[in-house]
Amino acid sequence: MEIKASDVKALREKTGAGMMECKKALQECNGDAKEAEKYLKEKGLAAVEKRANRATSEGIIVIKTTASKAVMAELTCETDFVAKNADFIAVGDKIAETALEKGYTDVQQELSDMVLDLATRVRENMGLRRLTAVQAAGDEYIAHYVHSDKKTGAVVVLKSDKPDALADKALQEFAYDCCLHAAAFNPLYVRKDDVDQAYIDEQLEVFRGQAAELDKPANVKEGIVKGKLNKHLAEICFLEQAFVKDDKVSVAAKMADVGKQLGAKISLSKLILWQLGQ
Repeated sequence: MEIKASDVKALREKTGAGMMECKKALQECNGDAKEAEKYLKEKGLAAVEKRANRATSEGIIVIKTTASKAVMAELTCETDFVAKNADFIAVGDKIAETALEKGYTDVQQELSDMVLDLATRVRENMGLRRLTAVQAAGDEYIAHYVHSDKKTGAVVVLKSDKPDALADKALQEFAYDCCLHAAAFNPLYVRKDDVDQAYIDEQLEVFRGQAAELDKPANVKEGIVKGKLNKHLAEICFLEQAFVKDDKVSVAAKMADVGKQLGAKISLSKLILWQLGQ
């Protein structure tokens, strides 16, 4: 039967499939648009199934926020080309916005189905790798940052003993800078107390081995070892790291300074740092 170009165009706009695929689908389904749409979806699902074991090392980090809540999602795909595609990015945005609106705190079937719908049209393996939500209390402020390549994202929640300080531009800018800092320096831990003792013991063994070669008294060697450990911890712990916009002070010291300016005590409630695939 003859297939009208307008019908092919309408099916293509609805499904995202190629013109020739749409024409073939209409021919197979005797011009029935609904059946042709179903045919294309089934064909797309079959293609996705074949690709299910293919690596999804590309993708994007998406963050959406309200005044008191943030949702982070990691959407993966096979190629960088698809990761930069407007439709792929739009699905990521929709997933985060839906989770924010409906109060989802992890991956739900409704959200996974959004990915599957796009995958059947693009014919590439995709997945919603993870999703989380952060809720701020009345004495907390949420800031977020996503790097331009969408492969790194951070959420920071600051707490103040004087809630009025949360509306101050200085605190809000500092919270955002903390996100930038985390994305740039990739701290392994938030504070020294978070570091596993086994890791500390391992580092001490390394530093003591280095100090053993020095021609110094035992107490001096131990002082050198402690100094090396403190320096190392300052490099891997967020609050101890040199602040991204003022490397003469640590993040913790800058936080205290901001609090002093505002006449409030500022503390870190939460830091979440995601990097694609990690």
